[in-house]
Amino acid sequence: MDPRASLSILVLLTSLSIHWDDPGPPNAFLPIPGNVDVTTKFLETNKGSAEHLIEGDVVFPKTKNALYCLNNNCFWKRNSSNLVEVPYIVSSEYSSTDISVIQNAMSTFHNKTCIRFIPRSNQTDYISIENKDGCYSYLGRIGGKQLVSLKRTGCVYHGIIQHELNHALGFYHEHTRSDRDQYVKINWEYIPTEKASNFQIRNTNNQNTTYDYGSIMHYGKTAFTTQAGKETITPIPDATVAIGQRQDLSKLDILRINKLYGCVV
Repeated sequence: MDPRASLSILVLLTSLSIHWDDPGPPNAFLPIPGNVDVTTKFLETNKGSAEHLIEGDVVFPKTKNALYCLNNNCFWKRNSSNLVEVPYIVSSEYSSTDISVIQNAMSTFHNKTCIRFIPRSNQTDYISIENKDGCYSYLGRIGGKQLVSLKRTGCVYHGIIQHELNHALGFYHEHTRSDRDQYVKINWEYIPTEKASNFQIRNTNNQNTTYDYGSIMHYGKTAFTTQAGKETITPIPDATVAIGQRQDLSKLDILRINKLYGCVV
């Protein structure tokens, strides 16, 4: 499958390389504590970020302004074994427990897709996982070194790590799908004017997959709300459907990665 037609992605938008073989300590799968959805947690953490962020956790690129992925340049490349390699380096500021949590978040991609996060040797294009001022990532492959920020206090959780890595693979937030109005109601009266663009519908190719309320990429119900407890996103027709889960990539998240990158698993 040619990934060029698979997804339209918006780009308005010394670290230590570590090879992980050890499965890590028992708490390596670290969920977000309490009854907090993934969006609430990263928005909370990102409040003090100096980066220009779109949709709360997507970095606005300083050098590019490409609206569509018209060639393979915004996707990671497959190797001769048909595995998609994403080279990375990891900051030495992380503890061994942090590293184990990051490793385990990556393991779902490795076990269920053809994506392989591999320690960088001398590759030109790679992600740099760093302890910066929030939880955020670029969208898709931008070329050269690209930051994935996972602040140690607030971002090193299984679901948040997977969410940011999935942005780096080229995926939008679920609520911005081109067909979203059939599945959720956006309550504009509770969204600050300056945050309205975070709820803009994108010109996405949905790869013939249904809307996924359970996607790791879905905002929670109260994201960016102006009034505590008031929903900015309400599922329809059943308003009780849960959104904003933080546990793991959903089955549809995995299916879309495999379709986008032509994985045979």
